[in-house]
Amino acid sequence: MSATMTNEPGGYGFDRFLRYDEMVAWLRDLAERHPDLVELTTYGRSHEGRDLWLATVTDRTTGPADGKPAHWVDANIHSVEVTGGVAALHLLHHLVTRRDDPAVAEVLRTRTMYVAPRVNPDGVEAALADHPRQHRSSTRPWPRRDGHRWPGLHPADIDGDGRIRVMRIADAHGAWMEHDEDARVMVPVPVDGITDGRGRYRLLTEGDVVDHDGFTIPTPRDPAGLDLNRNFPAGWSTAVTGSGDHPLSEPEIDALVRAVRARPNICGYNAYHTFGGVLLRPSSTRPDADLPPIDLDVWRRFAGVGETLTGYRTHSVFEDFTRDRSDLMSGAADDWAYEHLGVYSWTTEFWDVIHAATGERASTHIWWDGPTPEQELAVARWCDTHLPGGYVGWQPFEHPVLGPVEIGGCDDFAVWNNPPASSLRAEVAGHAPFAVHQALASPCLEIVHVEQHRLGDAVEVRVGVANTGWLPTDVSVWARRHSLVGPVVMTLSGPGGSEGPEILDGPARRSLGQLEGRRSSAGGARNDGTPDRALQRWLVRAPEGTRLLVTAEHPRAGTVTSEIVVGG
Repeated sequence: MSATMTNEPGGYGFDRFLRYDEMVAWLRDLAERHPDLVELTTYGRSHEGRDLWLATVTDRTTGPADGKPAHWVDANIHSVEVTGGVAALHLLHHLVTRRDDPAVAEVLRTRTMYVAPRVNPDGVEAALADHPRQHRSSTRPWPRRDGHRWPGLHPADIDGDGRIRVMRIADAHGAWMEHDEDARVMVPVPVDGITDGRGRYRLLTEGDVVDHDGFTIPTPRDPAGLDLNRNFPAGWSTAVTGSGDHPLSEPEIDALVRAVRARPNICGYNAYHTFGGVLLRPSSTRPDADLPPIDLDVWRRFAGVGETLTGYRTHSVFEDFTRDRSDLMSGAADDWAYEHLGVYSWTTEFWDVIHAATGERASTHIWWDGPTPEQELAVARWCDTHLPGGYVGWQPFEHPVLGPVEIGGCDDFAVWNNPPASSLRAEVAGHAPFAVHQALASPCLEIVHVEQHRLGDAVEVRVGVANTGWLPTDVSVWARRHSLVGPVVMTLSGPGGSEGPEILDGPARRSLGQLEGRRSSAGGARNDGTPDRALQRWLVRAPEGTRLLVTAEHPRAGTVTSEIVVGG
């Protein structure tokens, strides 16, 4: 975890994992170097009292951040999945250093990017500590608030080498034996129990053993603790492991949801996780047959770009990653963003070490089934070249409770959960342009037509507004069906929004409903019409030279204005 100074801004080359204080310092330095683009704020505090940081990125000379359509990215909701935080920081770096890229220039000019690089700073600090402790997410004791450690195994760096590996205990009834080609790799004992003379072992995650009875070693559920990505309101259930006391019971998630809801201009959402090397989309609880076909088509179109830029495959969580459909992964951020906000959302799972070692993709059930013995052997040998120390031999250790054990095998944090430093930047690089691509697909209002006609002592003002983005103003079919987004509104007023002239044909403020985007032309009809446009007329009584202001606004598609001089 040692510092590596480079010629990159802030001295960081995206080749290591930053501790909290260093990350904050890097963010502050970025904002100081680019005050025209980056605004740094906090949106809440963690369980242990750390600030939760948000970087807002846009070119403020072309309008305020909240007046433009936006894309949201967050990372590090799970404690050991630290690659996501590197990707979030790299996205910020990409935005401020690649202004010569037409896509970046356009996204800065017309859109806003919100980046929350560390949703769960407490858990990440524990994972990156000199003597790490690993949590699923939050460090808050749960479900029992007193933090009592129940009898059994509690993962920890027990030998003090800065890693949490595997402990093995020789056991004639153990379920594991050494791979016949590499003793570092443990494989299941065959069903018939015949091991060809190889010894059998019981495997345990390296750690403490509390209140040992001399015979059993429970693996209590409590150490898994809270899963902050099961604490969102969408599909929340007490049946889901780590779901918390109630939806939004955890300060990190309550703050995140409030921060997103306070920014109604958000049109897309991406959460950065590890591992698997995949782009996951909703739903976690519904089959694709229950989702609007047009929404699925939009995800497929995004997926084509995402796969090209990142090399990652795309999957539905429900269709492809749910092994037991009676035990769903509900309460997650991506489901909440789609179901409650109606925006297209993703969970990016960085890093597939099986693919790095073999060229074949990990199974979509890798999280439950683990690798095959052949895959793990290939990974161990790959580590010898690319990550020395990723797999090590078994060393005797006198455990303070269990007595003689051996510690060795794999460092899951460094091998399976995250790529090595030499691969880190390349692993995350393609995801920055993918975020930019999604942001540029958002709806975007423009006033494209203004005219006026004198009618006696009155003037007819005609203003045409267009959605020049790809997505419709309300973004998704799901949002439209569930009335999640307000309409386009146009207002005629005096200069600076003051009370305007006398309007003869109705109110100054008019609702125009929703406007389609270019997505509506994606079919084969070749007969577009103008569903992306709306024309509004006002009949006003005003003398020559009167200055009028027309404002078109939409919660997601932005706010634009045009000044009209009567008779001008």
